[in-house]
Amino acid sequence: MKIENKENKTVINVGLVGYGLSGRFFQGGVLRGLKEFDIKMIVTTNPEKKVQAKLDFPRAEIVDNIDEITKNDNIDLVIISTPNQLHFELANKALDDGKHVVIEKPFTPDSLSAKVLIEKAEKLKLVLSAYQNRRYDGDYLTLKSLIANGSLGRLVELESHFDRFRPEVKKDGWRECSLPGSGVLFDLGSHLIDQALDLFGMPDELYCDIARQRQSSEVDQFEMILYYEEKNLKVTLKAGSLVNVVLPRFMALGTKGSYATYGLDPQENALRCGESYPIAAVDEESYGILYEEDNKKVIPTLTGDYRLYYKGIYEAIVNKTIPPVTALEAYQVIRLIELGHMSDAEKRRISVKENI
Repeated sequence: MKIENKENKTVINVGLVGYGLSGRFFQGGVLRGLKEFDIKMIVTTNPEKKVQAKLDFPRAEIVDNIDEITKNDNIDLVIISTPNQLHFELANKALDDGKHVVIEKPFTPDSLSAKVLIEKAEKLKLVLSAYQNRRYDGDYLTLKSLIANGSLGRLVELESHFDRFRPEVKKDGWRECSLPGSGVLFDLGSHLIDQALDLFGMPDELYCDIARQRQSSEVDQFEMILYYEEKNLKVTLKAGSLVNVVLPRFMALGTKGSYATYGLDPQENALRCGESYPIAAVDEESYGILYEEDNKKVIPTLTGDYRLYYKGIYEAIVNKTIPPVTALEAYQVIRLIELGHMSDAEKRRISVKENI
């Protein structure tokens, strides 16, 4: 492994595996704004995506096989941005070949695979992390700050939504096919669960209801409730594919007041449109409201920045700090998804402590 040094600045050489939505926009689009990283190689077998990758990164080598990346001594970090069922196989190979690894969420299709990767990364002293960009959404950062500074008092309930209106199932969309790691619980649920764990840690119990609301679809709607006994707190996570009404993104209820915010962070749309950082802040019309006993306040939404995740990865690789999303945290998300399926099948609350 060779980490380059340019103008007294360490630069991490990246091999990007996959150039779909995530690879192009959430990885490539974010890394393009960071001088600490250099995308040297991109793996894709799709002819159209090869052309696009070369247009986006003219200096990068476009290759067909991950072996060409993992066997290359000049590559330091491998980013896995492929369909979910390939995550374990490709990450395992990259670790075997001595590369640091970032895996697009969901981390792996099952928790046992996650454990295998974690043990290997620890043994080889390599950085292993899941890409959880939604920790760096402005609305989430704003909610986190309100909880931390006591504006809501003691939090008693949080409801978190990530909804869409997609009445037609994408026939060629792997996320909606019956494949390992597919369905909305793995897809959008990974974000919601990770945010909840980042805020409150692992719950004591959970209950989950899973549905297939469209014909011939994988799981496309779920409601998961996390129970925190000592905090006397209930956290409800919901995502659906047939929601054509504006619901709160976050609704937090506390002993001093309540907070509600709507809409999504603008970074995703901006990146899809080819914009570069710095990305414009949230519109004032989209600011959340803090409802106090006799008053309500407009709370300016903090500006999110997905680059912060990779700045944390940089520090973890170069300066041996803790990654911004640890492999253990990534495992916990997958394990809660599995327990969610168990809860749905058995129609009961599940003890997390007894099943982790």
